[in-house]
Amino acid sequence: MKNLNIAVLPGDGIGPEITAQAVRVLQKLSDQGHFSLTLQEAPVGGAGYRDSGHPLPKATLDLAKSADAILFGSVGDFSLDTLPRELRPEQAILGLRKELGLFANLRPATIYPELAGASTLKPEVVSGMDLMIIRELTGDIYFGKPRGIRTLENGEREGFDTMIYRESEIVRIGHVAFQAAQKRGKRLCSVDKANVLETTQLWREVMTALGKDYPDVELSHMYVDNAAMQLLKNPKQFDVMVTGNMFGDILSDEASMLTGSIGMLPSASLDANNKGLYEPIHGSAPDIAGKDLANPLATILSAGMMLRYTFGMADAANAIDAAVQKVLAQGVATGDIDRPGAKRVGTVGMGDAVVAAL
Repeated sequence: MKNLNIAVLPGDGIGPEITAQAVRVLQKLSDQGHFSLTLQEAPVGGAGYRDSGHPLPKATLDLAKSADAILFGSVGDFSLDTLPRELRPEQAILGLRKELGLFANLRPATIYPELAGASTLKPEVVSGMDLMIIRELTGDIYFGKPRGIRTLENGEREGFDTMIYRESEIVRIGHVAFQAAQKRGKRLCSVDKANVLETTQLWREVMTALGKDYPDVELSHMYVDNAAMQLLKNPKQFDVMVTGNMFGDILSDEASMLTGSIGMLPSASLDANNKGLYEPIHGSAPDIAGKDLANPLATILSAGMMLRYTFGMADAANAIDAAVQKVLAQGVATGDIDRPGAKRVGTVGMGDAVVAAL
């Protein structure tokens, strides 16, 4: 039986509550004989800072490096916002991406039939939507140098960041995107701002050249402002979207709201060998932390993505997806996806329902 060595990094706010439910789901599948589990937990984010004086303690980073995959909760603690930037909780996730080489962020956005009415768009616009946004995660303006704040000769302060991509970085994420499209609807939309930014002009040139290696995939290009509009106008036109770090950050959060709740969106961040960090895309939600209110489904679905992408266990991943679909069809709902006639539950109650469905 295959043993899965997983680092569990719950983090801050609702992180411990939602990761606990995902762990319960993994343990249920283990009990059913799909695999054996080795789970090791460590503090990260604000919890890491309070424990060791740094949001990404060395012991936590070492654990993440030695594990086969990482199940991540959330980071963010408003009480630590006055710390220097390098010590703030959010630096933990940036550090993990950089140290582990997690360059490919996969964010599916699927509308479940039961939640079509909860979307911010009309049900007829979103019903049947099933798209995947692939975001390059370790380059672009978030990591480019030089960056900083400087004082000019006249005494005025000026902030500056550098948007930069190397051709090899674009090729690397391009292969991930084309291969994802091959397994889905064979349509890939590359999003850039090539009419204004030299960096994304290179992006478009490289993607176009790479497309010749994937003749079975229909490649299109779209400026990011138009892509943001089209996601609201007709999201079902998209199959797979690929874009850089900053545009991907914005577009994937926009897409999440089309699904009815940000509490439904999982994600995977992968390295070149499909080792990954798996997390819900929402934040730490400190206002509801410890109140048994958070929706754990995005984290549970992230665990399903872990089984699919890192461990190649499609049957176990499908079992999680089917269990979530069954629970939604039964009308079980946390507050963020509540609807008329639904059976309202809390975080633990939703975990109970998914485990029972398995």
